[in-house]
Amino acid sequence: MPGYVTLRVIWWGLLGALLIGFALTDGWDLGACALLPFIARTDGERRLTINTIAPTWEGNQVWFILGGGAIFAAWPFVYAVSFSGFYLAMFAVLAALILRPVGFKYRSKRPDPAWRARWDWALFIGGFVPSLVFGVAVGNVLAGIPFRLDSDLRIFYEGNFFGLFRPFALLCGLLSVTMLAMHGAAFVTTKVEPGPVHERARAFGRIAAPATMALFAIGGIFIAFGHIGYAMVNLVDPAGPSNPLRATVHPAPGAWLHNYWLYPWNALAPLLGFAGAAIARFGFTQRADGLTLAGSAASVFGIITTVGVSMFPFILPSSIDPHASLLVWNASSSRGTLFTMLIVTAIFLPLVVLYTGWAYRVMFGRLTQAEITPNSDFY
Repeated sequence: MPGYVTLRVIWWGLLGALLIGFALTDGWDLGACALLPFIARTDGERRLTINTIAPTWEGNQVWFILGGGAIFAAWPFVYAVSFSGFYLAMFAVLAALILRPVGFKYRSKRPDPAWRARWDWALFIGGFVPSLVFGVAVGNVLAGIPFRLDSDLRIFYEGNFFGLFRPFALLCGLLSVTMLAMHGAAFVTTKVEPGPVHERARAFGRIAAPATMALFAIGGIFIAFGHIGYAMVNLVDPAGPSNPLRATVHPAPGAWLHNYWLYPWNALAPLLGFAGAAIARFGFTQRADGLTLAGSAASVFGIITTVGVSMFPFILPSSIDPHASLLVWNASSSRGTLFTMLIVTAIFLPLVVLYTGWAYRVMFGRLTQAEITPNSDFY
């Protein structure tokens, strides 16, 4: 059996991989829905856009479910704090996500233009709200969550829903929106035939890509010079028991940059975030659709990875009681639990990846208006 330290690091990496998998696959679904009212103007164009993501969106959400399950089983303290503190935000996300399947199903039930327009705006909400709230959540994690633990490890969350929308968190939310809009536009351009939808998606992508780079850079300035960051005073035993009360942590502005000084190769993550968006912008301009999607995917990967490597070994710092902060070393499940879950993951995660790849291979190719318009089997 691998050592406790190794298992903790593996599960930290697996959690990041699951979140990245969700952002890469369901991210273009969210981005396409958020762009729907703007890149598709007629009913035929909107049906064309919807059917770029309709065959695969349910499978893409598997990554979201797996991520939640991994937090629950591998990081129980993290699950307890985040799912209780972000309860209303999670409810808003789930309510918005529910609008997506309902919108797909119900918009085609009646030919009335007003009926379909209302469901199209519901699909927009289903793409925009989760994109914004996910980014706001990440911003709050970076800035610190207002929770504390008593001597019995009972959790007390002292924040509120509107308190989540602080300036830095809103900046992260806007970054998430532009990043996924870029990714969604890139996906749509690879899936639809050349025409009005393709051109409008390219136009929005050309705006979203530099906006992503600008907001990512501004976020870095906040991290470097704002009152954001935490550091450990005493070193927690990486192989010790999971007890969040054993850490001594204090606020340390700029501390999220410390790992880049210790391990300079971590700088590859933010560089990939910028370079990927720049490649996507070039691809949008040059009509190189495959390059565009590769660039947007690289940017998404780099931006999310930047958060993880900047905070390591922190997972959820506390803004009101930094000593209660949750780390990779003090918030995991037992060694036996992590090992058993690793065996299960090693069996089933490759199956999920293989099936997802096979599904996209089967449905590879561009959709055309001639296919969509007369076919009632399409949404």
